[in-house]
Amino acid sequence: MLLSEAVKKRILVLLEERKINLHKLCLNSGISYSTLSSFLYGRTRTPNLATILHICEGFNMDLVDFFDDKIFKNVEED
Repeated sequence: MLLSEAVKKRILVLLEERKINLHKLCLNSGISYSTLSSFLYGRTRTPNLATILHICEGFNMDLVDFFDDKIFKNVEED
């Protein structure tokens, strides 16, 4: 699986687990809705690390916890 796909899937799983919608994540993270939706729905390939850090802040989690998931085993570079 490509890294960008793994990141997308991780975000979608966290949204579902925490029972929040994309709009709430955007408010919590300070990332615009258009930026995050562009990534999740295919218009942008890969967010930079700073964006992922803000996403983690929106989920109230550490970066290490975001990547501590089996989905990131054996990922490939985009």
